[in-house]
Amino acid sequence: MNYRKLVTIVEEISTEGGQAVDPVARVAIVAAVIDNPWAGQGFVKDLNPGIDSVASSLGALLAPRVIEALGAPLEAYGKAAIVGLDGEIEHGSALIHTLKFGNHFRDAAKATTLLPAVEKRGPAGVQFDIPLKHFTDATIRSHHQSIEVKISDAPHSGEILIALAGATRGRPQERLAALSTEQ
Repeated sequence: MNYRKLVTIVEEISTEGGQAVDPVARVAIVAAVIDNPWAGQGFVKDLNPGIDSVASSLGALLAPRVIEALGAPLEAYGKAAIVGLDGEIEHGSALIHTLKFGNHFRDAAKATTLLPAVEKRGPAGVQFDIPLKHFTDATIRSHHQSIEVKISDAPHSGEILIALAGATRGRPQERLAALSTEQ
């Protein structure tokens, strides 16, 4: 698996709503821009050969980089696949909705929940939000959040941008009651 570029973004929030955030909230995104393995082939009925050749190595590349960029234990995570205009959304979904990809992140984070995801098709520079949820309990409301991402020159029309994101905590200043209080 070859990539054109890797991008790492780290955001730190120390104040929210005029109040200090303690501990500081960190979110890290690591994105790889790769050639679409199905580009130029027309409609491909069986996506498995492309999945087998790319998904696992892509997960192995991105997952440890997110953990390293966070610099603290992960509590929330998510993923994204943004397909260039000459591809299908299913091409991105094929790469990220497989255990061959996701288990690398789950294992690195010692996580047990499914990764929330966004998939879309768009031109280079398209903005997208990566949804995040708690890494062991998707019902924990404080960790339901998203992070906006934009890579100015990606994806090109025959590329796919694949990203993983992790957060060290839930939303800064969260104060919603637990889901169990409404059931």
